[in-house]
Amino acid sequence: MLQLVNLSNYHTDNALIGNSPEYLQAFLTQYKLDGLEMMFCAPWDTELHQRKWLQGCHLRFWPWWLDFWRGDQQALRREFASEEEIAACYGGTTREAWLDIYRDNIRTATAAGVKYLVFHVSNARVAELFSWQFHAACREVIEATIEVVNALAPDIPADTALLFENLWWPGLTLRDKELTAMLLDSVTHRNVGIMLDTGHLMNTNPDLRTEAEGVEYVLTTLDNLGSYARYIRGIHLHKSLTGKYIRYSQSNTGKLKAAYNMEEVMHHVLKIDEHRPFTTSAAKNIINYVQPEFLVHEFMYRSLTDWEGKLSQQLQALGLIHNGI
Repeated sequence: MLQLVNLSNYHTDNALIGNSPEYLQAFLTQYKLDGLEMMFCAPWDTELHQRKWLQGCHLRFWPWWLDFWRGDQQALRREFASEEEIAACYGGTTREAWLDIYRDNIRTATAAGVKYLVFHVSNARVAELFSWQFHAACREVIEATIEVVNALAPDIPADTALLFENLWWPGLTLRDKELTAMLLDSVTHRNVGIMLDTGHLMNTNPDLRTEAEGVEYVLTTLDNLGSYARYIRGIHLHKSLTGKYIRYSQSNTGKLKAAYNMEEVMHHVLKIDEHRPFTTSAAKNIINYVQPEFLVHEFMYRSLTDWEGKLSQQLQALGLIHNGI
């Protein structure tokens, strides 16, 4: 099992590590980590994010993309002020232009020698994030995802695993065995699997209150997948116990605005999806059940101190470090 942390090459993350490969190496060594799951948001600086550390790549993602893929111009005009805004979001106005962004992302990841790619399987329009009234069902999102992935399959090396990540919006939630099977069985790239995101799965049950309840819910959900649970090859390990906010949000849909800015969207999403560390040993039960190839300690962090604190806390809870290191 490789133990990793998530990192992007966005300028704020570069600044977080002091734009220093020496610091990054010291960080990984200090916490006995095997490397990084990278997200390439900009051209790859091979000196800063060295190939030897790059084990996985989280592909870029668009929370709302189904209308564009379907060519639903009426829906797109409600979301965007102009054709130029649509092109800026998706790299152009055609499917191929958008797919080319993915292809470039995949080429960079391939050059970096990563062992796996992570692909988000979800879709929700901006207003739906707040209203909880989704226009597309999980099946529709998964069917369209299969189309997208099969268009990209020729660009993915056979020895690179493609791992589908679950979310709580319509798409792959892992709560439906049939839909999970349909996705895994229908993509033409056969080196596939699931990247289980524990916090995202917890977000599908607002009744959860404790880590123990969250872990039990995760394990029950995996049991219900039957033989398809064996496709889980990696874990994004973190917790999200935000049922109180989810219930509040779902009960206040009558106060919706006509439009939301990105700051409001991010504030809302992060109130649901906290990416906090586990603080008890309960999470070891998930690791023992899955026996993952890749364990990613995935957090949102405001500062280096915040990142190190969360990582240290989760590693201690898992018994992987003691008294800090």
